[in-house]
Amino acid sequence: MFSKILIANRGEIALRIIRACREMGIKTVAVYSTADKTALHAQIADEAVCIGPPATKDSYINTKAIIAACEITGAKAIHPGFGFLSENSGFVRLCDKCGIKWIGPTAAAMDAMGDKANAKKTMIEANVPVVPGSDGVVDSLEDAKAISAEIGYPVMVKASAGGGGRGIRLVESEDELEEKIFAAKQEAKQFFGNDDVYIEKFIVNPRHIEIQLLADEHGNAVYLGERDCSCQRRNQKVLEESPSVVMTPELRKKMGEAAVRAAKACGYTNAGTVEFLVDKDRNFYFMEMNTRIQVEHPVTEMLTGIDLIKEQIKIADGQPLDFSQEDVKIDGHAIECRINAEDPAKGFRPCPGRIESLHMPGGFGVRIDTAVYQGYEISPYYDSMIAKVIVKGKDRVEAIQKMKVALGEFLIEGITTNVDFQLNLLKDSDFEKGDFDIGFLNRKDLTKK
Repeated sequence: MFSKILIANRGEIALRIIRACREMGIKTVAVYSTADKTALHAQIADEAVCIGPPATKDSYINTKAIIAACEITGAKAIHPGFGFLSENSGFVRLCDKCGIKWIGPTAAAMDAMGDKANAKKTMIEANVPVVPGSDGVVDSLEDAKAISAEIGYPVMVKASAGGGGRGIRLVESEDELEEKIFAAKQEAKQFFGNDDVYIEKFIVNPRHIEIQLLADEHGNAVYLGERDCSCQRRNQKVLEESPSVVMTPELRKKMGEAAVRAAKACGYTNAGTVEFLVDKDRNFYFMEMNTRIQVEHPVTEMLTGIDLIKEQIKIADGQPLDFSQEDVKIDGHAIECRINAEDPAKGFRPCPGRIESLHMPGGFGVRIDTAVYQGYEISPYYDSMIAKVIVKGKDRVEAIQKMKVALGEFLIEGITTNVDFQLNLLKDSDFEKGDFDIGFLNRKDLTKK
């Protein structure tokens, strides 16, 4: 087992990884920017190395500085968490070249799934259902028109190297096609350095359901149930839950086995998530694969009792999974709410600042993943998520009520958060009935109740 792991991340996920390492008897190295000098992850790790100024390009995605931090501290493995360098195959290759173990998939698997157009081809070959659309990158407007006419409007133009809702445009008719392709390509170039796009049929009012996977280096792969991530605002997840209200045992088995085929088709190892769209008739279509741990991974941990971070580390150490598909049991219902430093009443504008006072909820079946504390200064340089509240109940009704109680106890002064927005969502009659899809939060105004 690794004697020391460097965590190439910050915030609550860095703390989550540090705690898992401590329980496994592994020393940890934190990296931090000058803006994060007082951050909790930098304070509780065994060692901490400053890797640059606040801008992410100069710190958390500064590959040379991170490799140097490994060399200085003697860390022989890197856990990337999510975001930043977590899906950067070039950095994985650099780690390989430097003799540093990457706690995640191989660069080849990452490339296979990271390029959305290429991933779609791989899924077709693996007999995984895909959304009708172009076979790969669309190179000309003429091809785009022909493909869109064949599959029928509305269609989605998507960045091939995209993620996080960037480089995506809905096209209602051929008159809009050229303009929307141009806009998608411009945004893709800005955020990913690659303006390739592809076209898919727009599935009306689908659910966004993802399957959590673990795959070791010995050919074993299991799925750990699903997470319903349909509560999104502008393609950004707000609340996740499991099981999904539309799921049946038969559908879970079909989707889970499809996800395993997807992983094996690209030689995938470690933790990963296969994301699907599910229509009103419970037909499911491959959307993308996230080649890393997810923000919402605690939902699965609460229901299965499996520590996904520890499993990631053991897999990277070359150990086989010590459980089979038959051993995986889903117990109860879990919900996660993302708590962000933002003002819903002002267009969800980020609200950095100093936390003057803070009280976190607790109790049976309540978990808080956070890195903030009273007196902590929330930086304007990074993502606005400051905490995740996760609850588990015996069923969905109890889980919703438990989350309402937990959020009612979440008190924070000095900054504005989306806690009340999350409470409004939980109290919404359609949400309580399970009657929602990925466009649900874009159609409703839950900022004023």
